[in-house]
Amino acid sequence: MSEPTDDFEYERRFFCRELPAEYDDGDAPTLIIQSYYVYTDNYALRVRLLSRTIHIDMTPDLDPAAILNQYRERFTEAFVTVKGPSVGGTRYEVEREIDTRIAAELVKRGGAVVIKNRYSVWIAEDGWSVDVFGGPNAPLVVAEAERATPVTNLTIPKFCITEITDQPRFNNDGLAGRPFSEWAKDFERELAAEGPRFQQYFGKNRMV
Repeated sequence: MSEPTDDFEYERRFFCRELPAEYDDGDAPTLIIQSYYVYTDNYALRVRLLSRTIHIDMTPDLDPAAILNQYRERFTEAFVTVKGPSVGGTRYEVEREIDTRIAAELVKRGGAVVIKNRYSVWIAEDGWSVDVFGGPNAPLVVAEAERATPVTNLTIPKFCITEITDQPRFNNDGLAGRPFSEWAKDFERELAAEGPRFQQYFGKNRMV
């Protein structure tokens, strides 16, 4: 008989235009460089490197490979992660830590690379991650609330423009395969025509 597993992540995600100054506590964000070796049909295999001591502005001309070559000795954590499809804010995920030197070589040798700064902020009763993307995904900003259980009755800050929880194109593996810069204008037209949308089946949304 198979053993029960709790290898799931529960999150709600939102498209933003910026991280407001009041949510920036002045600490350096976490720099993330990650490469996707599988990014099809919402399945993903990812290698990720993290550093909390490097501050890089996320500009459209940023080259993740050059940043990795310049700062590879300053990455202090690395992980390999397998993800399944996302359904209703729930996604299978299993992650294991690996040696940063091995991770750097894997990222250099293949996959589709994504680079971003991650800011950690506290809003109401939840810790949020706000990702500011660089390279071909600039100027995308995505805010995410994650819990150990389904994310219901969420307090949503006003800088969240519209919900993207069930839009795979905004997942990092989706952005690896087709960067935001390739379809940003189409998305902005959609947003202008349809207006902001927030899911109603996650309990009561509280807007602040």
